[in-house]
Amino acid sequence: MITKETNILGQDFTIRSALEKLTTLGENLTLFIVNNEEILVGVITDGDIRRGLIKGLTLEDKVSRIMNKNFKFIREGNTSIELINKLKSGGIKIIPVLDRCNKILRFVNLNLFKTILPIDAIIMAGGKGERLMPLTIDKPKPMLEVSGKSILEHNIDLIASYGVYNIHISVNYLRDQIKNFFKDGTEREIKINFIEEEKPLGTLGAVKLYKSYENDDILIMNSDVLTNINLADFYLSFKEKGADMSIATTSYHVNVPYAVLEMENDVVKSFSEKPTYTYFSNAGIYLIKRKLIDEIPDNEFYNATDLINRLIDTNRVVVTYPILGYWLDIGKHDDYQKAQVDFKHIIF
Repeated sequence: MITKETNILGQDFTIRSALEKLTTLGENLTLFIVNNEEILVGVITDGDIRRGLIKGLTLEDKVSRIMNKNFKFIREGNTSIELINKLKSGGIKIIPVLDRCNKILRFVNLNLFKTILPIDAIIMAGGKGERLMPLTIDKPKPMLEVSGKSILEHNIDLIASYGVYNIHISVNYLRDQIKNFFKDGTEREIKINFIEEEKPLGTLGAVKLYKSYENDDILIMNSDVLTNINLADFYLSFKEKGADMSIATTSYHVNVPYAVLEMENDVVKSFSEKPTYTYFSNAGIYLIKRKLIDEIPDNEFYNATDLINRLIDTNRVVVTYPILGYWLDIGKHDDYQKAQVDFKHIIF
């Protein structure tokens, strides 16, 4: 794991100290050099040390004499998929995330992520899962296991794989089981915050309980869905369309076992033999602009459909995004059993 303790060195340390520290880092052979105010001022690799020694420097010279001042970094809350792709294609593996004062907040190993999305994520995990009783008598539905991991863990892993750092989980029913298992997210190198409902607030009501989201765009996801949705493509589509809200959808096919007549004033104009109609259903995954949270009423039961209708009525831009991969809503026992079978064959 890349940490401030292992990968940071002060600018007044010697090259010998840097070399000794580098030997303990395994494959993450990069040191980040900070000044007395803990501001990042340079980076050092073993190559920088070799070049310095070739130029005649000694192991007792300061690291400030060999550090590379032209380093790459990510600014907290101000990154893009294009930037991350450029860094990855340029062979950058370890990248520091800096605050506005150029102090290091954390490190990101780009090899571990598909990209880094500049969003907060909220997983709605407060429901009782009554249709899955008795499985949920003493266990919250999001903690039911599919292929050795809880449903909620699958969702967190999916979101984290796209470099989302701030993940918020709304909890109510048997909340301590969820909180005790995931804790603050440190072990997963993410930050988990719990939004605690004291009463059921619907699929969006709990979102308003938290006041300190860090990014301008928010991903909201029901905890009882399993999917391999491409979150990067979902986000890019949302931004390219200039949407206020994007609704992920899944296709639903209806097969009519009879011929369907199309008529006008009792006159048959055409007919279709056993047609199939395709509809697009709400998949329980949304992207919204953060400012829309202000329109959610305080401490009231409020569903995503309430917000959708409000936005449509006030002529805001609401778009859809089709999930082309796997999606399953685990609402009933049959769905839960299907998930167990599906996960033997689906690539996530």
